[in-house]
Amino acid sequence: MQFDDDANLDSSEVRDVRGSRIPGGKATIGGGIVGFIALIMGVLFGVGPDQLGLSSGEQQPGGSASAQAQVQEGCKTGRDANTREDCRILGVVNSVQDFWRAEFARRNARYSDAKTVFFSHRVPTACGTASSAVGPFYCPGDRQVYLDLGFFDELRTKFGSTGGPFAQAYVVAHEYGHHIQNTMGTLSRSQDGRQGANSNAVRVELQADCYAGVWAHHATRTPDEKSGKPLITKLTDVDIRDGLDAAAAVGDDRIQEKFQGRVTPESWTHGSAAQRQQWFYNGFRTGDMAQCNTFR
Repeated sequence: MQFDDDANLDSSEVRDVRGSRIPGGKATIGGGIVGFIALIMGVLFGVGPDQLGLSSGEQQPGGSASAQAQVQEGCKTGRDANTREDCRILGVVNSVQDFWRAEFARRNARYSDAKTVFFSHRVPTACGTASSAVGPFYCPGDRQVYLDLGFFDELRTKFGSTGGPFAQAYVVAHEYGHHIQNTMGTLSRSQDGRQGANSNAVRVELQADCYAGVWAHHATRTPDEKSGKPLITKLTDVDIRDGLDAAAAVGDDRIQEKFQGRVTPESWTHGSAAQRQQWFYNGFRTGDMAQCNTFR
């Protein structure tokens, strides 16, 4: 994955609270067995801390001045995105939102921007306070994506993904898929309390995978609103394979086999490795969000 070296990044789309001190935290997700369970559930993507029953109602902190400056001062151009991980994630956020703004406008609808919050250790959200163990997630209460960048190391070392820049991009685009669902009113369909291979919870996650693929299809042709040129100039077959590998690594069956030694489809909430790959690739192949109806 390659960014245009001369492109300008928009750091206002990321709020950086890495290193901030979080007060209180009486009901935060901690280590030990509770943290382990949270990791297994949260790493599947999209599970807010409120859904884990381990949340508190604290207010969000502002980012520390030094942390926010890391992004504002260090992530200015596509060249920075090609050399620094946090800048790369910012570039992906910019590209994803450029695409969805244009797509919604094409459909005579209005896209509402969503920030991505970089945090470390733990962070309070409108969905409750979460630790890094929850993994990346989207909170519909404040319409923000939350991400501890250390997750990408765990994606490789604990869950066996090949990793790579586009594996990271897939994760970010998946979470913005949940934002699209929230905007369109379909995200709440996952909250009926049911689990299993055919549950709405699984269908919602697979649709977010498909939306991630739709963005990937258009990424190298989506113009930045300011420059009129795409932020991302190249996606290779290797990039797409890395995305598919990341999707498989966080399939319910892979996670269950790895951490509990058996596969129990009746408790699935996100879909199998094959399903997650299938729906991501379906979105990438067609580039059409209308082909992402996982509820049929």
